[in-house]
Amino acid sequence: MNIPFFDKLNDKQKEAVVNDGQYTLVLAGAGSGKTRVLTTRMSYLTTHGVSVYSIMAVTFTNKAANEMLSRIRTVIPFESRYLWVGTFHSLSNRFLRLHHKEAGLSQTFEILDSSDQLSLIKRLIKEHCPEKLEEEKALPSILQNFINKTKEEGLRAKDATSSSLFRAKDPFFVSMYELYEKRCEQENVVDFAELILRSYEVMRDNEAIRQHYQRRFRHLLVDEFQDTNMLQYKWLRIFAGADTSIFVVGDDDQSIYSFRGARSENMSDFKQSLAKDNVVKLEQNYRSTSHILDTANAIIQKNNKRLGKNLWSSSGDGEKVRVACWENDFNESKEVLERIKEFHREGKPYRDMAILYRNNAQSRTFEHDLYNAGILFHVYGGLRFYDRQEVKDVLAYLRVIADLSSNNSFLRVVNHPPRGIGSRTIENLQEHANEIGCPLHQAIEALPANSRHKLHGFIDLVSRLREVAYEKNLAELVAYVIEETGLRTYYAEKQKEKEDKLENLDELVNAAMQFCMENNMANQPALTKETPVEEEDTINLPPLLEFLSMASLESGENQANQSDDAVQLMTIHASKGLEFDTVFLVGLEEGILPSEYSIKNASEDNHLIEEERRLFYVAITRAQRYLFISLVIYRRLYGKLEMKFPSQFLEEMPEEHIHWITENPFSKTDESETLHQPINWARSAIAEKFRNLGKNETEAVPVTEHKESVLKHGDIEYRQGQKVFHESFGEGVITGVSEQGSMPQVTINFIGKGGVRTAKGPKTVALGYVKLTFL
Repeated sequence: MNIPFFDKLNDKQKEAVVNDGQYTLVLAGAGSGKTRVLTTRMSYLTTHGVSVYSIMAVTFTNKAANEMLSRIRTVIPFESRYLWVGTFHSLSNRFLRLHHKEAGLSQTFEILDSSDQLSLIKRLIKEHCPEKLEEEKALPSILQNFINKTKEEGLRAKDATSSSLFRAKDPFFVSMYELYEKRCEQENVVDFAELILRSYEVMRDNEAIRQHYQRRFRHLLVDEFQDTNMLQYKWLRIFAGADTSIFVVGDDDQSIYSFRGARSENMSDFKQSLAKDNVVKLEQNYRSTSHILDTANAIIQKNNKRLGKNLWSSSGDGEKVRVACWENDFNESKEVLERIKEFHREGKPYRDMAILYRNNAQSRTFEHDLYNAGILFHVYGGLRFYDRQEVKDVLAYLRVIADLSSNNSFLRVVNHPPRGIGSRTIENLQEHANEIGCPLHQAIEALPANSRHKLHGFIDLVSRLREVAYEKNLAELVAYVIEETGLRTYYAEKQKEKEDKLENLDELVNAAMQFCMENNMANQPALTKETPVEEEDTINLPPLLEFLSMASLESGENQANQSDDAVQLMTIHASKGLEFDTVFLVGLEEGILPSEYSIKNASEDNHLIEEERRLFYVAITRAQRYLFISLVIYRRLYGKLEMKFPSQFLEEMPEEHIHWITENPFSKTDESETLHQPINWARSAIAEKFRNLGKNETEAVPVTEHKESVLKHGDIEYRQGQKVFHESFGEGVITGVSEQGSMPQVTINFIGKGGVRTAKGPKTVALGYVKLTFL
């Protein structure tokens, strides 16, 4: 059998490649060589008399499609235009160009990318209901999401009320969807979801075209099947004729994109309705060692809704998974850094080491420490912390507060969030400033009265913020700016990446707090009216100016190119499909992994926790030889220091495959105590052990429990039973008080009412970093 690469396959891979069933499900575990199986399957078909003309292969990335085409060219020469290999969008585009008349399109139709689509939606809202835009700034992105999600269910505007989306019952959204459809038709444009929906409708409604393609495509191959949504599955099914062979490859254990509409259920549906018992499991892993794989297997087996498989490796046991609990997130970052430096001294390239985290905001402390250590790093699939839009917005306000003559920053925030200052007004202001040769703010008086009035409002805001800067420390100022400028409200209303953006705003407050602590500036106001004093070639600048300088430097030259030898930083989602010799998985805590949202809604929807567990599984299986997992006792969240609780997934990790770098907090404890239940956490013996982890015995911080349930901090007494209000979490009742050295704490049972980020349930907070108001 002259098939390239066939001899290099294992028995199960060969079984999949030569499978002659009409419907085949290849359940391909992480690192099991699924791409090789899929490309070799195409080679097998073409060397056994199947014409390339009769094959359609659907991938999720252009990279995968190009790799498949490259492999096929080694077997048989062909013209690319004859082979249908590509993504859902590229194949749908090709189909619609061929059948534009039946689709009701011009052959030269334009494809709208996401930003172009959003711009069109904004125009529609301004034309038909501008008052709505004033009421809700994020309305365009909310409407965009509604339209796309409805299309992914295969529904047009006329049928939108039958959608599972709750906004489908809102006449405004349905009517705007109708207007959007009409405008797209008028302007001859098609969005991404429309490409698939329109091609599906042409196939559904035109029998001659449908029969042509169902006769043509005798073999249909699909990659990453677990990531398909409802419409994509229907699209695949309609291209398959009664005699078409469908060969799908996927891993339900790696289905982590439900927020994009992916349905892991598509795999079980395919198995039950078509493949039946024709399932080939690829379980031999070529990436990781046994300790890592056995840990991953034990974790994922806790999920109920899975097809089931068990990864194994012939690479030996390898190193056990190393687990550590550190005092706080600063220690966590520094400990990771030390191990990276140690590995590099031993000869391991930086590019072979990756730091994985659940949320983008977690990257900031690692970026900071890597930068200070002079180690190159690359933020994969994302921006560095200080380059993120919402962070740059706050920094621009801070620069204007420090110096109103900072024109670049002035222009960035003068109408952000929107405050009714038009682009023409800003252009006039720039023209006058250029003519006079002065900063923008000094040219305001040269404008007409109406324009002056709106700009004076912005100048007044900056003046108020500047006065606050003379009174509050840097971290307090940053938190105040985020609230008073309306940036938090603005990003809270954003539909897309809302949580990431809010977390980045909170992390900027943490960055300011860390900066103050490291430079002994916590008790200094952010700005001072005195002129900085120069002494012996140094100058003592106020905290705000020092912080802005640091932020500019850290966003400068420390971001490596992908080809450089650099530590890789990325979210777990971005890591899918990648592998690294050494992986540091950080933040294994309740509220992070699993996420706060999944925990709050777990009772109603258990699939949320199961997807978080799949995410943990994906993170574990990125590691080839070394896997480090860490959690902390205290993490700075929302600008406050909070006690964290270990992730429930930590208890699911088998002891025989892990090695604790720090003391194992699960040893010698009452079996009734469970670490992820916060109600017992703060006062438990386990908590005391966690507080002392990573410290020498002489450095252990004593924990004082107040049996009388009273704690005095400063001039204020905190008592069990008192009702309080927390700026972030809202209203609650104090249920306990404790003292850890100089860090007094109170445990509060929040009732889910009020606050920027309303919370429900118990949380332990450190009084030194939080402001409580008695009710």
